[in-house]
Amino acid sequence: MGLSKLLVGLGNPGRQYEFTRHNIGFMVLMELARSAGADWKKSRQASALTAEYSEGGENIGLLLPLTFMNNSGQAVRDTVHFNKIGLENILVVADDIRLDFGVTRLKPGGSDGGHNGLKSVALEMGSVEYPRLRLGVSAPPPGMDQADYVLSEFNIRERNELGCFVKDAADCCRLWIKGEMSRAMTQYNLKKGKKHNE
Repeated sequence: MGLSKLLVGLGNPGRQYEFTRHNIGFMVLMELARSAGADWKKSRQASALTAEYSEGGENIGLLLPLTFMNNSGQAVRDTVHFNKIGLENILVVADDIRLDFGVTRLKPGGSDGGHNGLKSVALEMGSVEYPRLRLGVSAPPPGMDQADYVLSEFNIRERNELGCFVKDAADCCRLWIKGEMSRAMTQYNLKKGKKHNE
């Protein structure tokens, strides 16, 4: 049985990146797999880890690209083509430095906002019209390089709130899986703060 829906967590493979801001997409999908009792395995179709489970009569796929952030789209493309999944049935979960920490922003499509992972997905899929869940990790402090910032770990205050943030994001994903995009947007968008800008 093929996949009905595919959720993609963006991040970088390797222990050194495991708890960095750029890897919050990985964290959310790991929470989804954990709560569903789904096991991760190496994908046969793409350079990625994958997990599958059933929910509401649908086969749900979880994907963690192992291509590093800037080439995330390659694993998405290979998986989507193999499973023949429509763009509307793909949800990409990624960090966003333009949103305050703890803020969620679910959208049915739109620009990459300068995020290299989203840019890679759009390039490989030939469209920006795929759903995405952006998770706020706050902007870099003055004088800090953006690349260094997203590859740094969360501070003590953020770490104390990270578990709840990740679980909320996973709950938002579950509503999307059920086809309740509008409800998810109403319930979770900008839930824990205010965005800097679009």
